[in-house]
Amino acid sequence: MQILEDMIIEHCSPTLAGIKTGNMFSMEVEEEKDLNVKIRELNLMLKKKGIRIIPLKRTKKRMLIYLYRPEFLKRDLKDRLALEILRSRGYTFTNPECCIAQLVRHLMCDEDFPHEIGLFLGYPPSDVEGFINDPCKGVKCCGCWKAYSDPEKAKCVFDKFNNCREVYRRMIRNGKSLEQLAVDTERCAG
Repeated sequence: MQILEDMIIEHCSPTLAGIKTGNMFSMEVEEEKDLNVKIRELNLMLKKKGIRIIPLKRTKKRMLIYLYRPEFLKRDLKDRLALEILRSRGYTFTNPECCIAQLVRHLMCDEDFPHEIGLFLGYPPSDVEGFINDPCKGVKCCGCWKAYSDPEKAKCVFDKFNNCREVYRRMIRNGKSLEQLAVDTERCAG
């Protein structure tokens, strides 16, 4: 399933590089069984780098896939505002995995899209809150997300993510593997 790996490079390079909590992408699915096997294989490979990949939602022809760093998500969801947003949206926070399971339920059952999803991607809680309150009012800049609170910092992060994606595209073209490109943040921190 080279298509899945190509989608991961295109949409998840900042998470692979250890500079972002998570990324999501949607892809067309012809054989769900084959995709699930590939996801399991990737999880075995990426787990040792502190990365997990899971399907969040399946429709007739598409699957929403989440690639993330559990330790980063755990850190992000300790933020006071992030916790307030999740609680106000019906989440009963016990741990990040529980929150992901609740996000999946919101994706499957709610009429409205769960905009708190930005918290699972590492977006600043103040920007997630701004979007939830009014997606059009108070936007200071746009990139990977709509920034409401610190446009200069957001622009720097947008540039960092875009540069990362370009570097990863180049490295894949030059023969690097997905496993080689996945940064082991535990080893780097130690």
